[in-house]
Amino acid sequence: MNKPDLTPEQIIQTLNWRYATKKFNPDKKIPDDVWKALEQSLVLSPSSFGMQPWKFFVVRNSALREQLVEHSFNQTTVAEASHLVVLAIKKDIGVDDIPHYIDRVSEVRNVPKDKLEGLTNLIKGYLNEPPFPLQPDKWSAKQVYLALGFFLYSAALLGIDTCAMEGFVPSKYDEILGLSDQGYSAVVLCTAGYRAEDDDAADKAKVRYPTEEVVSYID
Repeated sequence: MNKPDLTPEQIIQTLNWRYATKKFNPDKKIPDDVWKALEQSLVLSPSSFGMQPWKFFVVRNSALREQLVEHSFNQTTVAEASHLVVLAIKKDIGVDDIPHYIDRVSEVRNVPKDKLEGLTNLIKGYLNEPPFPLQPDKWSAKQVYLALGFFLYSAALLGIDTCAMEGFVPSKYDEILGLSDQGYSAVVLCTAGYRAEDDDAADKAKVRYPTEEVVSYID
């Protein structure tokens, strides 16, 4: 597979264009083909051991999205953006989840499962190692943020505006969307769509510490 034809300058330009969109145009929707690419950016995101301890809930029901505003500190973007993605963890992931993943590895790579015993034992050893048994949800949440990063950057490359959001009540999202009943719990949200012309945040300078303050080379 050939690497993408993207210059260093284009990457920097894209990152400077992106910002946390505070006001979306509710009448402008992401085209289906563009959304499918963004959907795959979530699916193709990396995770530790490739375990993918997550599920991404795309809330399309407008009534539900209006209901969620109250539990998002009244941030109306959850209802106004073209798409609302709830990035959730699979609760209490552990050794019982390994066979499902190994089955998938065997299927995709056409490798007999008995040849994957080493991988199975590697993952099992990690999941049994303290303090993991006490903090599986914290570990899973870290993986979810990897997917969020992939989604944010992929959206920027496609000219789609986004805003990652931790300002919500996870327990209410779990209840309203029925996530708990499915064994999942919301960790972070991401709205996606197109910025409104009167979004004041779009013209604000991006505030970052100087490169030399946050990047250090150890020779």
